Amino acid sequence: MPFHPTPIDGLLIFEPTVWADARGYFFESYNQRVFAEVGICADFVQDNQARSSYGVLRGLHFQEFPHAQAKLVRVTEGAVFDVAVDLRPGSPTFGQWFGIELSAENKRQLFIPRDFAHGYVVVSAVAEFCYKCDNFYAKSHEAGIRYDDPTLRIAWPVPAQDIILSEKDRALPSFEDYRRRFQL
Repeated sequence: MPFHPTPIDGLLIFEPTVWADARGYFFESYNQRVFAEVGICADFVQDNQARSSYGVLRGLHFQEFPHAQAKLVRVTEGAVFDVAVDLRPGSPTFGQWFGIELSAENKRQLFIPRDFAHGYVVVSAVAEFCYKCDNFYAKSHEAGIRYDDPTLRIAWPVPAQDIILSEKDRALPSFEDYRRRFQL
């Protein structure tokens, strides 16, 4: 089976079967039937792509109800350290994070259910990051949590002095501010 569980329920690693020979390789990066067999019935409606250099950190982002998004993320060039944080109210792993290296070389993908914050940092010279979403982007419902939140204590593999953030990400609230806002 190409899916591997993580310590957080619903967050799955997808490792596609790769057919390689002297000409190169081929693999299915997504097959609706294969995903449905493990209970992933996301109706992906939008694909996004970003190119960034070493140290660029994007996140931790999410969209609030009713515009929450499940995502299927992967890297087509270079490598990133990808992180998902469980924000599901009542989840036994609420506030826990999981991180994994995704790269063009390992071809791993991460399925991130709705109600997770998501972010990544580029660990190679450059990286091309691609992802599918099961809901359309809604600027009015975008939200986030600081990447360096002291409660979450995410172990980013890039030294703090090398991290490059957008002004928007620099101004994100803490995890505790998020919890208080929703009384979680």
